[in-house]
Amino acid sequence: MKDFLTLAKERYSVRKYKDTPVETEKLKTILEAGRIAPSACNKQPWIFLVINNSDGIAKLTKGCNPFAAPLAVIICADTTAAWVRHDNKNHGEIDATIATDHMMLCAQDLGLSTCWICAFNPEIIREEFNIPDHIVPVNILPIGYSGDEKPQPPDRHTDINTRKPLEIIVKYSNF
Repeated sequence: MKDFLTLAKERYSVRKYKDTPVETEKLKTILEAGRIAPSACNKQPWIFLVINNSDGIAKLTKGCNPFAAPLAVIICADTTAAWVRHDNKNHGEIDATIATDHMMLCAQDLGLSTCWICAFNPEIIREEFNIPDHIVPVNILPIGYSGDEKPQPPDRHTDINTRKPLEIIVKYSNF
């Protein structure tokens, strides 16, 4: 097993996948990583809609580009189950995003690739998969084995043109 920073630096968004199916045990491990993710007040307001057949992928393609991955997970937030802060900020989408990140990094650790998709038409996704109004599709995570795409170098994070240095993003005590 790799240390966390090495794993995080090696992960990149893949947009070309092999048609090799994702093994059931690996999918279960990825879903478990999402299940155990932290959430506000431990409400766990997420629902993971697994799209693992050609009919489902065809429906998904109507609302986004899953890059021909053999599998995708629509990570949703149940707005009625999420913790709500005193100013009415519903944390369901935040919690679903944390779960997405856990699944994405778990997939990387298992030798699989992902692409975090936020650019999708939620109404089409909602309609195609019969998602009720109180469930919000937040992220779509295609999962599979990387195709002929050239991997991104892990050291790309040191380039100040692609990644802001800590000195710019970290403040101590005051702005």
